Amino acid sequence: MPDTTPAPATVLPAAPVPALPAPRAQAERLIELGVHETAGLPAADVRAFAARAEAAAGAGGDVLLAVHPDRAPASALAPLLRRDGRPGFVVGDMTDVDLFAPLDTLALPDAPLYVLTGLDRGDRMANWSPDEALPALTAKARTPLLLAEGIHWVLQQPAVLERNHCFMTIGSRLRKAGGALDARTPALWISNGTGRDGRERRNAPKVGWCWAGNRHTWLGFGSAADRRAV
Repeated sequence: MPDTTPAPATVLPAAPVPALPAPRAQAERLIELGVHETAGLPAADVRAFAARAEAAAGAGGDVLLAVHPDRAPASALAPLLRRDGRPGFVVGDMTDVDLFAPLDTLALPDAPLYVLTGLDRGDRMANWSPDEALPALTAKARTPLLLAEGIHWVLQQPAVLERNHCFMTIGSRLRKAGGALDARTPALWISNGTGRDGRERRNAPKVGWCWAGNRHTWLGFGSAADRRAV
């Protein structure tokens, strides 16, 4: 059989993805942005959870705090993103962004707060389509990021979004009325300020979508080793 593995993308090498802040610093960031209020959580609860997560991770543990998307949806998180002083936004033709839900194969912790471990931007999978990437991630026991989780990552570490090295969040998909998956897959990248984005949004963080069967040399696939409550 012919080899159908996508060819490697020919783009400039990416800078190393910076480590995340410690969980307690992440908690303060969420509180500063008012995410705890959106989620209906006392600031003290977020701080206590972060302290437990930090203790569980130990020295050198690189974990991401996440608020369950039922509590803090993508539409509420995206405008909190910042790059070059410009706020993040959701593309105008994705008014249904909060209807993108976890794939049936993904189990989220039954808790308002949880952590993700072993985050990876998936640069090596640039130039793969979502349809190609999902089974490859599953085969490696990796879990694709949800859109809200990807936004959390960029909120805590804005340098994760780098030109020519952005990422898709294919753990979130929209189901049509008949049960089939909508062909759109959400992603996070940097606006060029063209078209409906508007010049004032050039370099702003952007929540958009791509077709599940299409390849893009500048989009990897965000994934994690695990998501769990603490």
